[in-house]
Amino acid sequence: MTAPGRVVLVTGGTRGIGHAIAAEFAADHAVAVTWRSTPPDPGAALAIRADLADPDSAARVVAEVLARFGRLDVIVNNAGQISPSPVEGLDAEAGQGLLAVNLLAPAALLAAALPHLAPGSAIVSISSVNAVLPPRGAVLYGASKAALNLWTRAMAKELGPRGIRVNAVAPGAITTPETPRPADLQQAFLAETALGRLGRPQDVARAVRFLASDAASFITGEVLTVSGGYRL
Repeated sequence: MTAPGRVVLVTGGTRGIGHAIAAEFAADHAVAVTWRSTPPDPGAALAIRADLADPDSAARVVAEVLARFGRLDVIVNNAGQISPSPVEGLDAEAGQGLLAVNLLAPAALLAAALPHLAPGSAIVSISSVNAVLPPRGAVLYGASKAALNLWTRAMAKELGPRGIRVNAVAPGAITTPETPRPADLQQAFLAETALGRLGRPQDVARAVRFLASDAASFITGEVLTVSGGYRL
């Protein structure tokens, strides 16, 4: 298949922020998405069912994209996991799952794709403001995103000479149908957000598209916060 524009892979691209990112690219680019539990929309260009916590899935996902489109230009590491991690009663297995999806999966996907990425390719990962503002009761989630930020900078330095850019977007409080918040928690977020509203998935999607575009051709190793001014 000859792909229009660029070929974009969005992990976790069938719900919430990932769905918005896939839709943002779909008008002008060929989009492949991975999914684990939420089936894709009918008519999706390429939907690959994969559990990215399984390190063997990365090579299969990349192979399916290449078989369909012949190349890969942009990877958006959106798939993520969050689970409680209190100081007392810490679940080590859950913590390992967080690291597997939030950090090791992006690393494995890049390793599998790297031989096929040309100069001008871009990697954009979805981090979180919790990487620098650790949430109470979910410290391992914040730690996994902090590690993702460091990985982003390290990969930007390593891949810069190849002309491959690596950046991340750190959303604040984003409202989606999949993540309803109690009214009191929503008000707490609003009270600490300068723009006085919660974010929308499209706010994050537009930032991702910018970082993947030629308009950001001299931007790499950055974590762009999209939070409406949360806790300024």
